[in-house]
Amino acid sequence: MRLLTPATPIAGLQSSSVQTETGRTQVHRFLKVGVGVRHRRYRGRIAATIGASLGAFVLCVLGSSLQADAGEPVPPYYVVVGASESVGWQPSSTHPYGQRSATGYANDLLQNERVRWNDLQLVAFGCPGDTTARAIVGGDRCHPTIGSQLSDVLTFLHQHPTTVLTTVDLGYNNLLPCLRHQTVDEPCVSQALDQVSQQLLRIVLALRAAGGANMQLIGVGHNDPFLGYYLHGPSGQDFALETLSVFSRLNDTLRSVYAEAGVPMADVASAYSTNDMTPVPYGALGSVPKDVARICSLTWMCEPPPLRPNIHPNDAGYEVISDAIRSVMDNS
Repeated sequence: MRLLTPATPIAGLQSSSVQTETGRTQVHRFLKVGVGVRHRRYRGRIAATIGASLGAFVLCVLGSSLQADAGEPVPPYYVVVGASESVGWQPSSTHPYGQRSATGYANDLLQNERVRWNDLQLVAFGCPGDTTARAIVGGDRCHPTIGSQLSDVLTFLHQHPTTVLTTVDLGYNNLLPCLRHQTVDEPCVSQALDQVSQQLLRIVLALRAAGGANMQLIGVGHNDPFLGYYLHGPSGQDFALETLSVFSRLNDTLRSVYAEAGVPMADVASAYSTNDMTPVPYGALGSVPKDVARICSLTWMCEPPPLRPNIHPNDAGYEVISDAIRSVMDNS
C-alpha cells in the first residue's frame, strides 16, 4: 500500500492542494467557509479556463504516460469535487464555524467501497465556499492567486487513470447569497440557478472527458438545511417553508445538468425526507413536519449556540448522503 503523506505528494500537485486519506492518514488544508459571489464578470475567464484546462489535458494525453514507482501496484482512486460538504465540514466547541473532518460522506464511502476496490484511496479536492464559477476559475481560499479546483482535478485524472470514482457536489454556494436574513431573493435565485446550469455542465463534461470510460461519475443533490429555521417562530416557519421551493428548483437544475451529461445523481433531498410535511413528535413543540425533524437530527441547524446555525450535516447526516450515493452506484 502506498502511503500518501506530505513527504510523498501526488505527482504534479502540491500537497497543500488536496486532502488525501489512506486509512486514517490525512493531509489537511484547514480553511474557513467562503461566501458565494455573483459571477457575471467571470464568464470570459470561465470559458478560457475550461479551454486551457482541456487543451493542456489533450497535450498531456498525447505526450505522457502514467508515472508510478517501478514494480509498485497503482491503487484505485476516489476523487471528490465540491465545496465544504464534500470534505466533511463540521463545527465543534473549539471551531464553532466548522473545519474539515474525517467523518464526511467521502470517508464513509471510502470505507464501504474498499469491499469493491481493494486499497481504494481518497483524494478530496473540495474547497469550502466554492461556487461553480470559483471551482472553474479559482480565486477562492484554496487557489487565491493561481490555478483552480477544476484544473487540479483534470491534471490528477490524467496522471491517475486508475481513478474509479468521482463525486461532484456543487451548486449550494451559488444560492447562499440569495437566502440572507431569512429572506428569499427570487431574482437572485433565478440568476444563481442559471449560472449553475451553464457552469456545472462545463465542469461535468470536462471531468467525464478526462476520467475515461472506467470512472464512475456521480452528482450529489442537496438537502434543505434552512428547514431548521422552522423552530424560530412564525417568521422562521414562513422562511423555512419558502426555501423548499428554492431547493426543489436547485435539485431540478442539478438533475437536468447531470442527465444531459449522462451522469446519475444521488437524491439527497429524498434521503433527508425533504418536502415530507407529515407531522411527527418533536419534544416541547409537540410536532413538526418530518422534513424539519430530519434536518434537526441530521445537521447542526437545531443545536444550541454557538454551534448553530450551521448548515452542515453531522456524522449521521453524512452517512445518509453516503448511502444515497451508494444506492446510485449499485443501480448504475
